[in-house]
Amino acid sequence: METVLSDIVKRSKMAPGTEKKKTKIKTDKHVKSEQRETAEERQSADLHPVSDEEGQTDIYQLPSLTCFIIQRYEGDTCEGGQPHGQGVAYFKGGHMYKGTFSRGLMDGHGVLTLTGGLKYEGDFVSNVPMGRGSYSWPDGSSYQGDVYYGIRHGTGTYTCGQTGVSYTGQWHQGQRHGKGTVFYNQEKTSWYEGDWLKNSREGWGVRRYLSGNIYSGEWKNNQRHGEGTMSWITLSQQFVGTWHNGVQHGRGTHSWILRRVDGSQYFRTNQYTGDFVEGKRHGLGTFYYAGGAKYEQEWRNDKKYGKGRFTSEDGRVLVGECLDDQMLSGFKAPPPSGSPVLGPDMSLNIDCLLEKFPERKRCTERQQVEFVVLRQNSELRSIYSFYSRLGHTSSPDNTFLLSRLQLWRLLKDCHVHHHGVTLAQIDHLITEDASAAEVHSPFTPILLNRLLSCLVVVAFHIYHQDLQSQKNLLAACLSKLMTDNILPHAKNVKGLVFRRPDCAAVSVSYLQTSWEVFESLCREERTMSCRQLLWMFKDLHLLDDQLTTGRLLQIMAAESPEPTNLSSCLDLQMTFLEFFEVLLGSAEVKCRQVVSEGDEKSSRDSEARRDLHEVEATENTLQKTKRLSQSVATMNGISNPESAETSEPAGLSAEGQQDVQTTVREKPQSAESRGEGAGEQTRQLEVELWRQTVHQFLDFCFFPAVEHHQLVSRNMTEEKLRQDAQRRIALSKAQHRHRQRGHTEGSHTVHKQTTCVIEPFNKTE
Repeated sequence: METVLSDIVKRSKMAPGTEKKKTKIKTDKHVKSEQRETAEERQSADLHPVSDEEGQTDIYQLPSLTCFIIQRYEGDTCEGGQPHGQGVAYFKGGHMYKGTFSRGLMDGHGVLTLTGGLKYEGDFVSNVPMGRGSYSWPDGSSYQGDVYYGIRHGTGTYTCGQTGVSYTGQWHQGQRHGKGTVFYNQEKTSWYEGDWLKNSREGWGVRRYLSGNIYSGEWKNNQRHGEGTMSWITLSQQFVGTWHNGVQHGRGTHSWILRRVDGSQYFRTNQYTGDFVEGKRHGLGTFYYAGGAKYEQEWRNDKKYGKGRFTSEDGRVLVGECLDDQMLSGFKAPPPSGSPVLGPDMSLNIDCLLEKFPERKRCTERQQVEFVVLRQNSELRSIYSFYSRLGHTSSPDNTFLLSRLQLWRLLKDCHVHHHGVTLAQIDHLITEDASAAEVHSPFTPILLNRLLSCLVVVAFHIYHQDLQSQKNLLAACLSKLMTDNILPHAKNVKGLVFRRPDCAAVSVSYLQTSWEVFESLCREERTMSCRQLLWMFKDLHLLDDQLTTGRLLQIMAAESPEPTNLSSCLDLQMTFLEFFEVLLGSAEVKCRQVVSEGDEKSSRDSEARRDLHEVEATENTLQKTKRLSQSVATMNGISNPESAETSEPAGLSAEGQQDVQTTVREKPQSAESRGEGAGEQTRQLEVELWRQTVHQFLDFCFFPAVEHHQLVSRNMTEEKLRQDAQRRIALSKAQHRHRQRGHTEGSHTVHKQTTCVIEPFNKTE
């Protein structure tokens, strides 16, 4: 009695001994990203990161099962002796199947165990593993998930028993394909989460290496390729830009994050923005030093080369040539353009505007607008100094650089956005040849001459149509901006981030985390509309009885040209400052009442204790006065102490009266001191109340809600893909059964061309 189980899986036959053939994923190439800094930079050592080896990911291929001969069967049968129902089939060679049969075919749930130790447990359709199931190998490796014609297809989890590497996600024709996550060690400290294409990382994904370094961006053929951000945690470095075959290649920004000197407010990074070729600075680029200086022009093989322009911390400009990363002695101030009206630290970069004028007028336009700047020199420097200090404490070097966040605040305080232009549009007007991350980053440093150039550009944009008849158009526009906007409104800080100096440090401490969330919510443009933010709050379930839709719209429109027209701002693009202001305003509405109720009780307790001390102090003063009066009365022969309290002692000397008056006056003096102390205490309580309010909303409401929403979105996407895969499997099952039914009608003999069938038993054998 022999029956044959043939071709369970429609795949080519495997050679003997290849049941455990493995597919290996190539490791990343070493990426040389931290380059040697120049002699003028603060660090002079070579900074090459240690390559992050991910190890090898071993994935067993599933074997094809061919020509299995049934030697013995135990279980239910149907007419004709075919296995039908529950049973156990023993095959030649030691293989075994235990499970459900249907008219001679493995159909339903069952367990197939091969001699080599590989075991499949799950659904079968007409002898084909199909549906949900699990494979396990002798070394502990396993797969659990969707199976389609005997191969991994759909969603599932594979775990390697030898290395602990695991993959959870989508599969296509036995390969990782779609969305998925790999953990490269058992501690799950090294992982990749993102897109896959035929077993390779390809698309968008996040890779955390064993060293802690993180790359987030585009991949191709298992290598960083396209736009992406790499952060070297131990080296305190970061690259944002274009990658090609695993290395920086194209336009990008590399930052060296330095430790800040205690109390200093210098910008915290050395930064290069420009061209990269095969991981090196090569081409045109600008290096921004942590102290505020910058070098711009050409680079070759990571070194300064050829003609360059160096701008010092105080704005002085030198031009000359560099060779092999060294500045030659010929560096000197550039020849003046037009008349040398302004100093080098105030030189205007307005070539983009001058191109709009006939060439014969450009020199005059530049000179006249420089005269306007010169007339407002002291006021403009004062404004720069004022806004650059917002959110900062004292600095030993007394040097502050204006950031883009502070520039936004200045423009909003001066109502520039009331002239039909948003801050997001202004960013594009004043920034050329830069990525969206650079254009809209709140941490970008703004030197004085760049601020002045910004004001000239903004003035021309909002006023040039009204002043077209003026002889010197640029000068007229800037004069009007200064008269109508800057001088009347500058230094009158609005908003919630910087308005209260005592509380600004609390708000500033959340800038970095909030910026990262903002970037994740609007990945490409780094801006979002008010409408998008409103829907985001709804999706995050942050709206309630306190923070209603109407109240949120009021917060958004608080500084708009029409604050009463709540719908007027819905389609306007927001910068990070406006986004962050909305978060702080929401915190004030949603969490201030909860926090203040907790503080009110403690304040009442403190006030009660303070009042008790005051009463005790008053009583002690009165007792001392009474004792003094009694002693004086006794010395003067007054026997009735009560009369001494109500009448003036006859023999009381002037000195004694002075002592009594001095004692009584102690209370008003201590009350004045307590008044000053109470003011300081009130200030501290306000800061603490604001800190708790912001902490309660951001750390316990907003940040967790964003994280949960992103997780749910990923799960929903994966679930939709899984359901699509299950529908395809169900359709294939139905089609397979239909074909099988057509093949077996009219005959109990199984055709040889039919896949995965068992010949019926011959009871006479």
